[in-house]
Amino acid sequence: MKDFIKKEIAFERVIFFSDAIVAIAITLLALNLKLELPVDRRVSFADLLLPWRNYLAFILSFINIAGFWRTHHNAFLYIYKMDDRIMFVNTCWLFLIVTLPFATTLVSSHFGQTPVIFLYSLNVLGLAILQNSIWDYADRKSYVDKEKLSENLRTRFRLVFNLDMINSLICVVLSFFLPTLAFVFLFFKLPMFLFGTFYLVGKRKKQLTG
Repeated sequence: MKDFIKKEIAFERVIFFSDAIVAIAITLLALNLKLELPVDRRVSFADLLLPWRNYLAFILSFINIAGFWRTHHNAFLYIYKMDDRIMFVNTCWLFLIVTLPFATTLVSSHFGQTPVIFLYSLNVLGLAILQNSIWDYADRKSYVDKEKLSENLRTRFRLVFNLDMINSLICVVLSFFLPTLAFVFLFFKLPMFLFGTFYLVGKRKKQLTG
């Protein structure tokens, strides 16, 4: 009984630690929001719009980190057990969460340049792959509470994980040819939306014909 309690406490501590790291990463994003003007200069509304790239990169990164945290949080509502492998993959996921503010800084300073958008897209792709790996492994090892998780919800989790990877992979490839468009796809997730729409329409047709 004592060993079971210790494992449960360790599991909760990992979740709390993960949430804290995500909160720190989001806070670091705000440090890049600066208005570099002389102290004695009167600030105009036009001056406030000058760092628009910083604002855009901040919004995208905030949405990305918040989205990954939400998916991570929702997944661990059903994952009730953790072993060393999940802890390792989760730590790698947190590492990429923390490096996203650095990639955001590069985007703010060198918006639209291929190496910068490639690095940012690669960072997001790594996050998508790692969160998918956590879910796949937990599901395969029966660490997922199947009594709480319906088959429809399981399918939705799988769809979200796969579409996240597809969307970010498209952006990685697209960054070599149309880096600005790749950034837009990362922001609006258009490929993810289109693939998801076609998948759901196809599934409904099968249900109607079946």
